[in-house]
Parts: sequence; C-alpha cells; structure tokens
Amino acid sequence: MIVEDDPVLLPLMVEMLSEVRARIVAFETADGALNHLTEGSSYCSLLIADHGVPGKLSGTQLAALFRAKWPKSAVIVTSGYELAHATLPEGVVYLQKPWAGGQLVDIVVRLLQPGIAFQRD
Repeated sequence: MIVEDDPVLLPLMVEMLSEVRARIVAFETADGALNHLTEGSSYCSLLIADHGVPGKLSGTQLAALFRAKWPKSAVIVTSGYELAHATLPEGVVYLQKPWAGGQLVDIVVRLLQPGIAFQRD
C-alpha cells in the first residue's frame, strides 16, 4: 500500500515497485487508505506512507494504526521534512525525501525478503 499525495511521485513509486512484482494499492490520503484497510480484512505486507498527506490522518498516524493491525508488516514513512525518530511508531523505517528510486526499492526488498539482493537490469 502506498500513500502519497504528490501526483508525480505516486505513479513513479507504483512503477518502481511493480518492477519487484509488488501488488499495489495506492491512495492520495491516509484517510482513504484507512477506509480501505477497515473495509477489508486481507493482509497487507507493506505500507509506504508520506507523513504530510492531506486529510484528518497523517501518514505517521496511519503507520501507527497499520502496525497495530499487522505488527509484523513492514512500514516505511517518508517526508520532505526531517522527522524525529522518536515520533515514529516502533519498527517503522524512515526515508527522508528526496530519495533515489533504487534506495526505495532496496529498502522494500530488504524488508520483505531479508537476505535477497535485488538485481537491477
């Protein structure tokens, strides 16, 4: 699951993660993502959420709710602003923007498949 309100970055993230055969659902708000999570009971192995998305919930608040529902799932919070690690839920990876595409993919692969290196073409 990707939560990102930047209209350029969101499709880019979807494309990058499609390269590692991820099945992706994407939202522009944490509120929309939370609605999706509460409507379905299917497992979600990864959340990537921008901290500063519009709506009632921040990406970090969504990350905390996500970790409560699926404590073993991987969570990445991104932001263009520096966030204090103490403000992040336990076990959440923080990735400050701007980040390189390869950096995001490497983190996702490391979180979802520990010990397996992603081979770029």
